[in-house]
Amino acid sequence: MSTLNDQHYIDKILQGETNAFAVLVDRYKDMIFSLALKMVKNREEAEEVAQDTFIKIYNSLSKFKGDSKFSTWSYKIAYNTCLDRLKKNKKEENNISIDEFSAHLIKTMDNALSALEDKERKQTIQNCLNLLPGEDNIILTLFYFDDQSLEEIGKIMNISANNAKVKLFRSRQKLAVILKKQLEPEILEYYDRAR
Repeated sequence: MSTLNDQHYIDKILQGETNAFAVLVDRYKDMIFSLALKMVKNREEAEEVAQDTFIKIYNSLSKFKGDSKFSTWSYKIAYNTCLDRLKKNKKEENNISIDEFSAHLIKTMDNALSALEDKERKQTIQNCLNLLPGEDNIILTLFYFDDQSLEEIGKIMNISANNAKVKLFRSRQKLAVILKKQLEPEILEYYDRAR
């Protein structure tokens, strides 16, 4: 999925070969749908958001200057499309108090997660991520699962890389609180006694 390769198809589309857009859709449909699903938390709406995103990408293709990777540019359009959908639906987000967070809690969480089987750990983390408000879920997913850099996340979310770093830190704190509440108390007690 090199930028150069994407640029080849972008050039073809801009020269009138509209069928070449199918290649870009095929490359990025899973990424964009996953992002939309994490933000709007509804499969049907996520599908609509993904479709709207590709329409916007197609209509804005001439504005892509190659300053960033095509995937980053596409993600940004998807992210903004999701925000528009969320505003339209006026969905309220759950807010978790950061006051419940502590360094000891993160250490305990790491130990407790290490005790879980890998598959269970991934499922537990995914379930907990889904309990987070949209922006926190997205930033953690972009950083840890989609391997986006802080700079790329900043471009996608229209914030500075430093702001992305702060938001990532706060999102980790919120995730730690949710993990604490979700994991079985006896696992936590076991590791608390062991330290």
